[in-house]
Order: sequence, then C-alpha cells, then structure tokens
Amino acid sequence: MTSPRLLALLLLNLVCGLQVSLSDLLEDNKIPPSLCTGHPGIPGSSGVHGTPGQPGRDGRDGRDAAPAEKGEKGDRGQQGELGMRGITGDNGDRGEKGERGKEGECAVAPKSAFTAKLSETVATPLTVGDAVRFDKVTLNEQGDFNRETGRFTCKIPGVYYFAVHATVYRASLQFDLIKNGHTMASYFQFYGNWPKPASLSGGTMLHLIPGDQVWVQMALGEYSGFYSSSKTDSTFTGFLVYSDWKNSAVFA
Repeated sequence: MTSPRLLALLLLNLVCGLQVSLSDLLEDNKIPPSLCTGHPGIPGSSGVHGTPGQPGRDGRDGRDAAPAEKGEKGDRGQQGELGMRGITGDNGDRGEKGERGKEGECAVAPKSAFTAKLSETVATPLTVGDAVRFDKVTLNEQGDFNRETGRFTCKIPGVYYFAVHATVYRASLQFDLIKNGHTMASYFQFYGNWPKPASLSGGTMLHLIPGDQVWVQMALGEYSGFYSSSKTDSTFTGFLVYSDWKNSAVFA
C-alpha cells in the first residue's frame, strides 16, 4: 500500500504543476479570467475632489398661477402717533394779478333824522298824558316823524339820540321823553314870574327796533309852560347814531 506521506508528496507536485500550467495559460490569454476569480480586494482610499462643474442652463418659466380670491377686509389699525412737525417750506412764487372785478354798487349809509317845533298857534295849556305835537316840521326826509301825532316811529334798528329844547314862559314846565309808553327821561324847569322866558333842554340815547315809537309827553298839568314865538322856539329832534344792520350791500 502506498504510504500517506507518499500520497502527500504526489498531491503537492500535482498542484505545483497545475499552477505552472495555469499561469502559462493566463499569460497566453488562453484561460478566461473568470475561471480564476479571487477574493474581493480591500476598498481603496477616497479620490481627490474634482473641480466644480459649469453652471447649468436656466430652466423654463413656470405656468402662471390662477388669481387668488380677494380676502376679507382687515380691521382698521390703531391710530398712529402724531408725527413731528415738518419744516416750513419755501414761499411759493407770486401769482399773476387777477382780472379786475365788476364795479360794485355804492353803499349808502342808513339815514333817519328829523326836527320839528311848536308853532305859535298851538293851544296851551296841554293836557297831562298827551303827546306834545311839534307841528312845524323843519327836517323829516325819511318821513319817520308824524307831525299829526307828534310821534317818531323807528324803521331802522339801531341807536338814536333824541333832544328837546323848550322855551319856558308864563308857567313852570315838566315833561317826559317816552318810548312805547314808558318814561325814559324827565325834565323840569321852574318859572318864577320872570319878565323874560327861560329855557329847558335835555336829551338821551335810546336803542330802537322797527316799530318802536318815541314822543314828548306832559308830566304834570300845572307845569305846562311850553312857549313858542317869532323870537324863540321849542323843538324836538332825533337822529340815528348807528345802525344794527350788518352785511348789507345797499341801505335804502
């Protein structure tokens, strides 16, 4: 029998010969490499980073999106703080001269004035409570004084001045200046049987509205010494000081 040692030597020689033969065949490219596949090798180390590539081309424009629905109106915000006052700007250029306006109406100041006196034919003595009728009119352009009643009637609202000058003779005199039945002022002059007439004068300012009336009225029956002659007069005068009318273009 063949000994185990001898078999091992024979097997070793067979393997060595086979390796030589295969090596020759591989060098001659007669044996496919797939018949001699070895175990996978160890992974290699990472390579060096490459250079950056060139920029890519712009992509195509996307499609337009459908319009969104209008949202609800939001709540009003709180009022902000007042800002600082700005710097005053420069003066603007002077504008062109405007066209000349139309000629306006000439305003006429309101007027009211009269003067009247007692004529020599007025009967005396006068009765208490009667208006003294100054029947001889000197001035009454607006017709505000009535010589028949001795009364002035207001047409223009405003402040008026009234004055009475009386010649006192043969009796003492006391009279009142009346507005709408109310005494506004009273005047008195004593007569002491003097050989010549005395005089009594007085005046006051009154605020009147249209329709108000002013007159002179006897106060006491025994004091009715109004007198008038060709040498001396008793007069009643009144005129408008200023009117209450405002913003009126023309006063008639």
